[in-house]
Amino acid sequence: MPEFPIRRISVLTEEILHEGGPAPAEPRRRAAAMALVRNPFAGRYVEELQAGMEALKPLGLMLTDRVIAALGGIGAIDGYGKGAIVGTGGEIEHGALWHVPGGYAMRDRLGKAKAIVPSAIKVGAFGASLDIPIGHVNAAYVRSHFDAMTVSMPDGPRPDEILFCLIMACGPRVHNRMGGLATADVKGEDGLR
Repeated sequence: MPEFPIRRISVLTEEILHEGGPAPAEPRRRAAAMALVRNPFAGRYVEELQAGMEALKPLGLMLTDRVIAALGGIGAIDGYGKGAIVGTGGEIEHGALWHVPGGYAMRDRLGKAKAIVPSAIKVGAFGASLDIPIGHVNAAYVRSHFDAMTVSMPDGPRPDEILFCLIMACGPRVHNRMGGLATADVKGEDGLR
């Protein structure tokens, strides 16, 4: 089983109080938990990668728990996203290892999350940033929750590392007014509506 030793963990929280208009009753809160890990596949082509997903499941749960704690518990969390930046010694497929351990960890901890977890992955140099999409946890068509959060680690990823990230959010975009499916009308049956 491949190993992904952690070099650094970071948790970032944000409160969005307004976007130029009136202050909302509740600010939008977002949090990201990130880990820089060694990439055991860097520098060579490896045909069989899927064992890496199993090895990353504990990291997914640990980062999920840190995001939930940063937001004060699961009560108000209604948005999520995930992403990875693979150092230049790896390939984009190494970032795709995060789909199952990152996404399922958040869905497991939140209990009733039905929607697919939006994702972004790329290969990037030292200090690269990534815009991670955020969507509603139960219905992909809830436009008020379409958003993105930019993440980076100033000292990574090194060529033989991967930056894995999970994001959760509380509330819609501040000043959202683009219509579409309202959160009050979500059925939560299929992850779409």
